Amino acid sequence: MDTTDGIGTWRRVGDPRDLYATAGSEGMVTFHALPVRDVTGELLAIDVVARGAETRRWRTGADGAMALAASLPDAPGRALSASLRGIRMASERQRNRAATAVMGIVNVTPDSFSDGGVAAEHATAIARGRQLAGEGAAIIDVGGESTRPGAEPVAAGEEWRRVAPVLEALLADGHCISIDTRKAAIMAKAGALGVPIINDVSALTHDPAALAAVAPLDARVVLMHAQGDPTTMQQNPTYDDVVLDVFSQLQARISACVTAGIAPDRLIADPGIGFGKTFPQNLALLRHLPLFEGLGVPLLVGASRKGFVGWLTGVKQAGDRLGGSLGAALFAAAQGADVLRVHDVRETVEALTVFGAAGHGVAVSDALRHGQVPERSA
Repeated sequence: MDTTDGIGTWRRVGDPRDLYATAGSEGMVTFHALPVRDVTGELLAIDVVARGAETRRWRTGADGAMALAASLPDAPGRALSASLRGIRMASERQRNRAATAVMGIVNVTPDSFSDGGVAAEHATAIARGRQLAGEGAAIIDVGGESTRPGAEPVAAGEEWRRVAPVLEALLADGHCISIDTRKAAIMAKAGALGVPIINDVSALTHDPAALAAVAPLDARVVLMHAQGDPTTMQQNPTYDDVVLDVFSQLQARISACVTAGIAPDRLIADPGIGFGKTFPQNLALLRHLPLFEGLGVPLLVGASRKGFVGWLTGVKQAGDRLGGSLGAALFAAAQGADVLRVHDVRETVEALTVFGAAGHGVAVSDALRHGQVPERSA
């Protein structure tokens, strides 16, 4: 039976041998593993996804998926095995963490899509960061260049002028900080200050020097997928299958980082909601977020106040999209997101607290613990 799901079309099969029939005339098939979990994160099944001339799924358990991987030729077998290892690592993270970690946003910019100008002054931005930490943010994400659709680039000198005093003050407070930047020079300077996380919406592709700048640092790196530059990315974004294409491109960026000397345990992946995607494509990525566990690194999702939320709810002003943003945050948490990048920290933390307590049956004292940054794996 054919099923339209988000962007692509897939056929469910009852026999793993039928996965090979998807090869078509070119004979090329790639295999992925899509975990099926309940609301508590318990693994129920695994859909093995074979992509060739068409896309097919076969539902099985972990043992069946591993047996299939062992029977495949070298390259596809290794790829499927790697995805299964990533799923096991994600299961371990979900069992061991108190809650999904919340990353609060501090835009030291005049033109960000939702809160441009709100924290453009240094004192205001520092106060905002401290407020978000007090509300339960495990990470404070500081950015000095807007990457909203249509945004123009900012010179590195101006970007550093905006963020440096904010980074210094929040680090002195002992907060966990990430620097939201695409520029190697900013990454290097932030790393020298001791900023522990670099968050790059271009997955270290915008600046040719970024990989070399980041490799010697100890900082972790968020690799976000984006199709195109912020000035053009929303002009008819097109994919063969948005979910599998974004997965493959993030997989390639992880490989490039490892080749450049950036250890896998330093990496976090972000599918890039709203960055070169249509509104239905954003929903497809959220719906299939568990597939990205196969990358073998923690997952970050930033859906807060995005345009698709307004499209669904009819709320035109980005700052008024709290309800829809909470819906996206809870769904992403249920689908395995390790970190949620949000504007409204207190409300998100409260929603996650109730969601976690109801889903896991934890004691109130445990439910009130804030999420923490995913640990670097061995």
